[in-house]
Amino acid sequence: MPSIQKNVENQELARKAPHDSTMQNYIKKMEGEIKKALPSVMTPERFTRITLSALSTNPKLGETTPNSFLGAMMTAAQLGLEPNTPLGQAYLIPFYNGKKKQLECQFQIGYKGLIDLAYRSGEISSIQAHTVYENDEFEFAFGLEPKLKHVPYKGTDKGEPAWFYAAFKMKDGGFGFEVMSVDDVRAHANKYSQSYSGDYSPWKTAFEEMAKKTVLKKALKYAPMKSDFVRASNSDETIKTELSDDMFSVPPEIIEAEGVEVDAETGEVIQERIPE
Repeated sequence: MPSIQKNVENQELARKAPHDSTMQNYIKKMEGEIKKALPSVMTPERFTRITLSALSTNPKLGETTPNSFLGAMMTAAQLGLEPNTPLGQAYLIPFYNGKKKQLECQFQIGYKGLIDLAYRSGEISSIQAHTVYENDEFEFAFGLEPKLKHVPYKGTDKGEPAWFYAAFKMKDGGFGFEVMSVDDVRAHANKYSQSYSGDYSPWKTAFEEMAKKTVLKKALKYAPMKSDFVRASNSDETIKTELSDDMFSVPPEIIEAEGVEVDAETGEVIQERIPE
């Protein structure tokens, strides 16, 4: 169980740090907690460097509230996912909370991070997500005899992205897949993603990767995954302003449940966008 005393200390760090402290100072003060949270595959020194680099690359992150930034950072640490790197595992995103009239930091899982989490569950034997371009050969069918065939175009002119699909196979032999057109993906993101219209949204900088994550999440709804994976994946697109030894036990301020954004306290559907 998380230590209540430690949680209180963490909260005080986020809320009562001196006003002239920078986000870099907060990260330095959290090094001990980062070290305890990280899995063995990543060193705290590397994670700290990555986080500091994210702040340097995107100055808007430094304007987010310390509580939400540290919450997103610790969520990434406990998942063992590198935020804001070319690996595309996870993202720390500035998000304008219209209700509070302030910038907060939202945590997002990238499609490669979602694949990594699925493999870590120990139940998946293979999982993949792909872009289908206009000149590829592509066929699919659902029903009692599902079919999925993708032959990439061998020339240099592949055309524009036309479809995205994700497929998985369980170790017990079960399998499933999902397919979405580019228009389907854009409509889904515009309707449900809190950061879709934001200046720093990965939807603008890494559209194909975000599209693959969208179709992956849809496909994995049909996979009988363990609760640990479900809890981890439910951290996607959340804003958390409390710190805990178990960030998955912290209720998010904004939830995207079944594709609907709702306030955790009131249940109200939220449609705010970050101002351009």
